[in-house]
Amino acid sequence: MTRIYKLIDRGRWEQALAQGRFEGAGADLTDGYIHFSTADQAAETARRYFAGQPDLLLLTLETDGWPSRTAAALRWEPARGGALFPHLYGPLDPALVIETRALTLAEDGAPDLGRLEP
Repeated sequence: MTRIYKLIDRGRWEQALAQGRFEGAGADLTDGYIHFSTADQAAETARRYFAGQPDLLLLTLETDGWPSRTAAALRWEPARGGALFPHLYGPLDPALVIETRALTLAEDGAPDLGRLEP
């Protein structure tokens, strides 16, 4: 079982749900793939890139059992500090999200992710 996580603005996610697909936002569109993090990487991603942003959601995805086309579009590539990060080269089907959690901000402004399953 491999879980990956995506932090996203609620409005963008609601738009993706209405469209039936998520093409990416911000750095995703600039870089040409959708950025995800593992459980070990998500807190630092939240602190670096999402601090102070209200109305965030944390999407949880379970990559085992993905349709072959989507699974083939997921690549594990070196990023921050050489660690391998999951990148999706193509749109995300919202039906693959197994949990959506609203986030609050901690006192330091970083999104509070709570405990994440690896």
